[in-house]
Amino acid sequence: MRDRLTLSQRAVESEIERFAYLPQVLGEDARVLGLLADPSDMRVQEVNAYLANVARHSQADVVYLIDPTGLTLAASNWNLPSSFVGHNYGFRPYFTDAVELGRGDYYAVGVTTGVPGYFLSSRIDGPDGILGVAVVKVDMSPLERVWAEAGEMTGVADGAGIVFLSGVPNWRYRPLFTLKDVDRDRIETERRYDGNDVFGRVPLVSALDASGLTHMTEDGSPRLAMSTVLVDPKGWRLFSALPSAPVRDEARLVAGVVGLLTLVCLLLGLYSYQRRQLTRWKLEQNGVLERRVSERTSALAREVEERKRTEEELRQTQDSLIHAAKLAALGRMSAAIVHEVSQPLSALDNTLAAAGLHAGNHAHDKTAASITAGRDLLKRMQRTIKSLRTFSSRAKALPNEPIAIGQSVAEALEIVMSQAREKRVSLSFDNEAPSAMASVNAVRIEQVFINLLLNAIDATASMGNSQITILLRKAGRRALVEFRDAGPGIPEEIADQITEPFFTTKATGEGLGLGLSISRAILEDYDGTLSFSSAPGGGTCAIVSLPLARQPAQREPAE
Repeated sequence: MRDRLTLSQRAVESEIERFAYLPQVLGEDARVLGLLADPSDMRVQEVNAYLANVARHSQADVVYLIDPTGLTLAASNWNLPSSFVGHNYGFRPYFTDAVELGRGDYYAVGVTTGVPGYFLSSRIDGPDGILGVAVVKVDMSPLERVWAEAGEMTGVADGAGIVFLSGVPNWRYRPLFTLKDVDRDRIETERRYDGNDVFGRVPLVSALDASGLTHMTEDGSPRLAMSTVLVDPKGWRLFSALPSAPVRDEARLVAGVVGLLTLVCLLLGLYSYQRRQLTRWKLEQNGVLERRVSERTSALAREVEERKRTEEELRQTQDSLIHAAKLAALGRMSAAIVHEVSQPLSALDNTLAAAGLHAGNHAHDKTAASITAGRDLLKRMQRTIKSLRTFSSRAKALPNEPIAIGQSVAEALEIVMSQAREKRVSLSFDNEAPSAMASVNAVRIEQVFINLLLNAIDATASMGNSQITILLRKAGRRALVEFRDAGPGIPEEIADQITEPFFTTKATGEGLGLGLSISRAILEDYDGTLSFSSAPGGGTCAIVSLPLARQPAQREPAE
């Protein structure tokens, strides 16, 4: 639960921080300063157009300009029925804080539009004192949609204890705990949640437990365990709830994962130490050679050394990006992976309990059968963990070797199968070229196939469809692997951008935008290509093209 809170906290802070600079930047524009210094209709029109352009490019909800009395002079929504122009917001704390302190921030329901948002403000000063205040309104509802789609019982309450963001609709605009009288009076005076009866609703809990874990019961549902964390410096309280029974099981699973990660870190530390020792030895040998030829080649030696260091940094950066893309893919599959492991764990517990009962009754045949079934469950979990551990490892740049492409596709399908089952998507693999082999690194080419499969699963599930087809065939001296989904397809306006680094169409926190760019870079190392076309019947067809290996007999092809 603590990990979920940390991830949600980072998402909330990131959503706030990416607009923090904007109000101050607005105050440095000459058009804005001119309007505040000497208002006129022509200047109002010019600033309205400028603010609309800023809001469109920054994806802010509304950007507007207030004079020292609190009156709105210009706004990005000036041409809409809900325009802020002409309204006085001098009573809002974000305005008074900006006037007194230079900056302000405040979450509230808009008194003009009735739409909630996070308001960021900055004072604009002139030679003779304050000229006005620039304000940016940020729509934070995408966070709610992400929580709701993920089934997360997560929310954010303000400093007084009113929940203003939540993936559970019934929790929104409801007290988290019993309110203080002074907080009730301030909320009413500020009209913070105008139009919502926040005081007439029952609090989620009477009070928060000092231990950090509060138990609650909501509408006859199973008992929930709720954990909270403060979001500094806003004074907000982020909270997340889970059914009490699975919390204990999750804690055990987390302990096991932490132990595994600790072992991985120790191995990585040992590898890093050995690598540093080897690098140090190489540098010493290079130093001996450089001293022997320094009088004649010192300048050339420095240039060669600099190029080596640059290439090493570029390779390490590329390896880090590839590894980050792997971890991002595992993060997208985390819920399905936990489900994949928890099912055999539960079955193993029941099997062992049955074995104990049979042993007590001296039923040796039944005891042996239960133990055999338990070992089969353990082998199933070991296969799952082995596949994930192999895929998540930081693969070293090894020489290429001929591998069966069909086998790599099959191993990638094994890893994403839990994600496909989670989203009710079926995967069909048609191997028309079982003998096709390519000289590549097995782990890296598997990462390419996993990235494309995860994208196909997400696209297909988003349309409510359930079928993905993978086809392996030969075309001349090249092998083609086609991934045909049943999703919405790729819009023409972004077709040229989808393989660019950090470009993503997913909601905040759902992806790094590295999957396709990393896949393209890996394929280019093996003289391969990645292209996209429209799939028959709708959707997208991603095509991986690889040159066939010159020595296909070095490894047995996939069956």
